[in-house]
Amino acid sequence: MTTAQPIDTVALAALEAELARQLKLVDAIGAEWTRPRSHPEGHVYDVVIVGGGQSGLATAYGLKRERVNNILILDESKEGFEGPWETYARMVTLRTPKGLTPIDYGLPALTPQAWYEACYGARAWEELDKIPRGVWMEYLRWYRRVLDLPVRNEAKVERIVPLDGGIHRVVLAGGEAVLARKVVLATGIQGGGEWHTPPMIRDALPRELYAHTSEAIDFEALKGKRIGILGGGASAFDNANWALEQGVGEVHVFMRRAQMPRINPIRFMEKVGLAARYPALSDTEKYRAMAAFLSHNQPPTNDTFNRAASWPGFALHMASPWESVAHEDGAVVVTTPHARFTFDFVILSTGLISDPRLRPELADLAGHIALWGDKVKMPQGQGNALIDAHPYLGPAFEFTPRDEAGVAPLHGLFAFNYSALISLGLSASALSGMNKALPRLVRGIADQLFLDDREVLLDAFIAYEEEEFLGQWPLETEPAGESVE
Repeated sequence: MTTAQPIDTVALAALEAELARQLKLVDAIGAEWTRPRSHPEGHVYDVVIVGGGQSGLATAYGLKRERVNNILILDESKEGFEGPWETYARMVTLRTPKGLTPIDYGLPALTPQAWYEACYGARAWEELDKIPRGVWMEYLRWYRRVLDLPVRNEAKVERIVPLDGGIHRVVLAGGEAVLARKVVLATGIQGGGEWHTPPMIRDALPRELYAHTSEAIDFEALKGKRIGILGGGASAFDNANWALEQGVGEVHVFMRRAQMPRINPIRFMEKVGLAARYPALSDTEKYRAMAAFLSHNQPPTNDTFNRAASWPGFALHMASPWESVAHEDGAVVVTTPHARFTFDFVILSTGLISDPRLRPELADLAGHIALWGDKVKMPQGQGNALIDAHPYLGPAFEFTPRDEAGVAPLHGLFAFNYSALISLGLSASALSGMNKALPRLVRGIADQLFLDDREVLLDAFIAYEEEEFLGQWPLETEPAGESVE
């Protein structure tokens, strides 16, 4: 979805000129200081970022601000279709307040508001409730272009292999590889594990009769059909609206809960600074906070719910978990505690599981990665299996080893995706936390690059003898004065 309004190209050009001026005023980008590496397999990047969505782009810009310029972003999607916004996301607008400034690093001309007002006018911004999904994608495309960020599209990462000397081989589909000292997994909500498909669905149904909300769905083929959606989070209502708009006959949403989720804990975290200060909590405090956080399904926005409820083909079934699912005569038969339903297709709004052991690109490394279950032992009855499977990250989003054998292979690997939620709170997992998390990430990467070369850099500093002061005394020409006899 994009706005129907024409873009004011003159105002946008003026904004881009102002952005260039502000970048110079704050000396945002300059010559790099890192020391190059050589390797028989080819060029070695200081940092390779896996993922070219909002997190990957903002990480790259942040690194350039730290004078780390030898970087590359890899993304599996075609140019302009990175992230979920033009692929599987089906909400009308973002769910976050429009005034957030997640990836601009405090530069006014780079903010979403400055861009939107340049494109569509200040009044349009004032009248806007939340940023439309497609408009946000347009902003990200602009962000990439004006900052000249190095993205290589249609480059799917399949494996990360540690090599000697602190270098990682990043293997792409087709067998090509790039080398990097540091690798950042900016892989979004699904990049820390996998989308969850309940076994009762996977075991009972042929693959053509169900899809997760994260997948491409041929709604054209479902026109006039009857579909069921399992789960009552925000994505369930996004997909219900989308399906009905595309001509699906009936959409039934099923929730285990007896009441709609009404609380969005992210709003509280934004208001009291918890998003920014969360990393300062103890491990036990983090565990308690995230156990509460995960107990809340993110509710749909009010306009999303009201839009779904207004469709004549929409039905909501509360306190209706799916007790069984069967494949009968080419259809899906769902049994709840209250009734039996027959559907032509079902959609799963069942969330995801964060666990590095599920990631194919980490197959050579997952056994070394420390998990929360390894590090934090909660009292009887207070444990949470979902939390325990998350990676236990360091203060700069770096993977930490579960034993000494993992120290070398994990050095230089960072998880700036949804799996960082337990260790570092709202960060890559939500726009609300990115403006505080990104400086932490890029500073940590730059610190590692510096410390890896500390001996050479310190020796060079101690041996530094370039003269800056060129004056002489006495001066070659003395000022004239009276002689004293």
